[in-house]
Amino acid sequence: MTREERRAILGDAVIAAIHERVKLAPEPPPELVEELRRLMACPVTSLAATQAPDSEQRVA
Repeated sequence: MTREERRAILGDAVIAAIHERVKLAPEPPPELVEELRRLMACPVTSLAATQAPDSEQRVA
């Protein structure tokens, strides 16, 4: 879904309210940011390759 599609569905008022709620949220701790950064930067193929032996054992 594109940004324009979301805006058409939600409307500007709802989007503005979401932005205000996000501003109220506390900043995440640095260790969480680092953990999420690693998760989001790791390609799925890398994850599959590192987990393949374990996955094969469960299937067998």
